[in-house]
Amino acid sequence: MQKEFAKERKAIRDFINNDPLLNRFFVVFLFEDVPVKSSSAEEIYLNEVRNCTLYVALIGAEYGFEDNDGISPTEHEYDLATELKKPRFIFVKDVLVKDRHSKMTALLKRVESQLVRRKFAETTELTTGIYASLVQYLLETKNIHTGPFDATACQNSSLEDISEEKVVWFLQRARNMRQFALSHETPVADVLSHLNLFDGGQPNHAAILLFGKLPQRFLISSEIKCMHFHGTEIGKPIPSYQIFKGTVFDLVDQSVDFVLSKLNRKIGTRANGPVVSEEYDIPPEVVSEAIINAVAHRDYSSNASVQVMLFADRLEVLSPGNLPNTLTLLQLRKPHASVPRNPLIADPLFLTKYIEKAGTGTVDMINRCRNAGMKLPQYSMDGAFFMTTIWRNTGGMTGGMRGGITGGMTGGMTGEVIELTEAQSKVIQIIKGNTKVTIKAIAHELNINISAVQKHIEKLKGKGIVERIGPAFGGYWRVKEL
Repeated sequence: MQKEFAKERKAIRDFINNDPLLNRFFVVFLFEDVPVKSSSAEEIYLNEVRNCTLYVALIGAEYGFEDNDGISPTEHEYDLATELKKPRFIFVKDVLVKDRHSKMTALLKRVESQLVRRKFAETTELTTGIYASLVQYLLETKNIHTGPFDATACQNSSLEDISEEKVVWFLQRARNMRQFALSHETPVADVLSHLNLFDGGQPNHAAILLFGKLPQRFLISSEIKCMHFHGTEIGKPIPSYQIFKGTVFDLVDQSVDFVLSKLNRKIGTRANGPVVSEEYDIPPEVVSEAIINAVAHRDYSSNASVQVMLFADRLEVLSPGNLPNTLTLLQLRKPHASVPRNPLIADPLFLTKYIEKAGTGTVDMINRCRNAGMKLPQYSMDGAFFMTTIWRNTGGMTGGMRGGITGGMTGGMTGEVIELTEAQSKVIQIIKGNTKVTIKAIAHELNINISAVQKHIEKLKGKGIVERIGPAFGGYWRVKEL
């Protein structure tokens, strides 16, 4: 089992060790991390089961090494954990029944009669499931309390850590933009109370991120890393690299300025009025929206930072955290409900007109790029990051159909017209958003059966639009640029 799940076991260990919440409560034991000892392997791993807080098992196709009694380490571990009444979390690899070892099938049937187990197809799905299970365990054992991270108290902070100057700036802007009720003379404590920025009399994380004198003193990873590369790949030395600190408002303003200062721009004339027009190779509103979304909706409990990377052909904005369970990548491409991860941060951003809280931001970016004749933005998951990719309009106007699908017709850059059904168009958009997506995941996204997805993909392959690179597990999709 160690060989079958070598990658997954290391991924789980690294995920838990790097997660700022989980690493405070859990230490992962992997047998392969144990140095050479005189003790037997069975003695070591069974002793760890006796001493563990909870037991996580991965069940796949292979049964593993069998001892003299024909029992594998996995089954020995599971039996001992059951006997000692340890909390047991079982994750089952989604493989064909015929490919699973008969003894592993028997063990799985016994597990299913005792516990609720969870299936997984890819490593990201596995780590997400483990995260949810461990957090639920911490909630049930009252090691943590429920509630959004931005609403919980920021440890060791006080009202002294709040900048009165930043609060006054907010009040003046909110009053101008949204006719906010409080005047700029309102005491700081009253403003924070009005915005629900106290937790038990202490400033919460949202208060520090919005109005803190030094937010990164408490939340170091809330900074933004901005990089500019002359080519299309990450490489060293980095021509321009800035790490911005400050409140969420500061971070947005500084990062947007960084990107705009590096973009190509065309200066107009005063022929049509007194104001000189400027045209960037990415519309400034699109740059702002991508960065604001990353700051507003990121996972602030993560020890990773938002990354803004400008390349010769594109802008990539990576934000720690997955999409909410109620949203899919496909839904981001059409009007959808607003589901803020950090509602107490989102409200002041709305009051200052940084966001609209209407679920229109991602659609607005698509429309602005389409109207500018640009390739449409892409939304995808890259590990534990949500990524927005915006293509630069370096070649001038290229036609609004480039990179997009409208009305079932896709216009190629060579003038070729390819007929696509609505379902095929949706399959392409899902694959573009995640080139490692599984057929099962596509079927779930579109609410159709797997065989229907396979038929759509076969037709797309026949038209030369989609091809599979590598094996079913571990490979990826390649989509022809349309």
